[in-house]
Amino acid sequence: MSDDFWSVIRSQIRQLASAETADDVIRILGHDRNPYGPNWDGAAGDAFFAGSGGDDSVWDALNDAGWSQVWAEAHYYWAMRAPDGSIVTYIEGDIYRGDRRA
Repeated sequence: MSDDFWSVIRSQIRQLASAETADDVIRILGHDRNPYGPNWDGAAGDAFFAGSGGDDSVWDALNDAGWSQVWAEAHYYWAMRAPDGSIVTYIEGDIYRGDRRA
């Protein structure tokens, strides 16, 4: 991956560390901000985190922002609650608004 790709990911992680709502997360990781491009067909959720192979994680950043775990099946499938009560579900990089537990 290029340095530009990882600089986008680092910026997203920094922003996530202060995310207060599900809307913040979806804005920060929105398809228009995907380092693969806004029309990349590998993303299925409301937003997508392309840096899952890196050192930093969405879970850690949201934990730093005061979010709490709702449930977790694996490091790639979990849900967290924001301080305002809104929830996001993370499934292999895809971010969905709400609790999407099957």
